[in-house]
Amino acid sequence: MSGTGKSTLIAELAARGHRAVDLDCDEFSEWVGVEPGHDSAPGSSVLPDRDWIWREDRVRDLLARDEGEALFVSGCAANMTVFLPRFDDVVLLHAPADVIVERLAGRTGGEYGARSAEVSRVRELIESVEPLLRRIATHELDTSGCLEDVVAAVLKLASEDRRPEL
Repeated sequence: MSGTGKSTLIAELAARGHRAVDLDCDEFSEWVGVEPGHDSAPGSSVLPDRDWIWREDRVRDLLARDEGEALFVSGCAANMTVFLPRFDDVVLLHAPADVIVERLAGRTGGEYGARSAEVSRVRELIESVEPLLRRIATHELDTSGCLEDVVAAVLKLASEDRRPEL
């Protein structure tokens, strides 16, 4: 969800030397036109006439690169379910709606969520889409606290032994 701290978290992981990519950028995502009233998975369109989707070829290429270390990706898009089988974990970042709205109000430079209509839409999506995201998440983290705690929790998840028990 917009304003939960995805970009902040991924930037902090990258700053600490981890392989971390924000998929909510023009390199990996794009706006596409949709018919009014169109419902897209996992929830309704971000805007009535367009939706944000991952560029599947570019995301596929990114995920195919084995660089011997964990890859952290962040983002939320209508077509992300295509990639779910490729992820070891799907972490839902969430925060109370008031915290999210406060974060969105602080955005500048035309970032999504800075306009009042977008804030209203984000509030609607928190109610309608967040429960759907919760169903596909393997973990859930509250991002209303300090960034250090969220980073530590994500790194702990990544460090857990993934080998099957014998």
